[in-house]
Amino acid sequence: MKDPQFAKFVLLINGAVPLALLGWDAYQHQLGANPVNHAIHITGSMAIIFIALTLAITPVRKITGWNWLSHFRRMLGLYAFFYACAHLAIYFAFQQSFNLTAVFWDAVDHPFLFFGMTALVLMIPLALTSTNGMIKRLGAKKWKNLHKLVYIVAIAAAIHFWMSSKLVGVYQEVFAGTVAVLLGYRVIVWQLAESRKARALAGAGSA
Repeated sequence: MKDPQFAKFVLLINGAVPLALLGWDAYQHQLGANPVNHAIHITGSMAIIFIALTLAITPVRKITGWNWLSHFRRMLGLYAFFYACAHLAIYFAFQQSFNLTAVFWDAVDHPFLFFGMTALVLMIPLALTSTNGMIKRLGAKKWKNLHKLVYIVAIAAAIHFWMSSKLVGVYQEVFAGTVAVLLGYRVIVWQLAESRKARALAGAGSA
């Protein structure tokens, strides 16, 4: 890619479009019969979409050889965190009126909230260590190990979405299947790498 900075700028603008449209619809009072639930659903869906896009970078890059895709992983991840925070903020402010006790008992009654909050909490260290300075401070190996938390985030988010979705049909199934494929790809790649190592060690031992 000749100009990754311009492409990042385009992504930055487009990533904010769903929130801008949501704000405009709220201003126009066009969020439907239950505007709070609609806003919660939109922000949650966007968080999940950006999580999936973040996970998709590595397999697509390796399969296609489009290494320039790695330029966008950080921004996609930060957008996932941003929309997840907006998702929680709308729920906390408008559904629970900033009442932590109500949130606790709601989580007790609805376990899907536990998975959603787990995903968001685990995204915090990923967002905080997304800068080049933090990568240098932690070291590449520690940073990569820390950012493997994204796999747990994706699983928790998928469970949260699956359990909480009021939609019937393929929507939640598509996301769960996408996460399964993206994580399954990584498992297969890891197993193949381990098999190659084992064969190499066996060959070295018999030499």
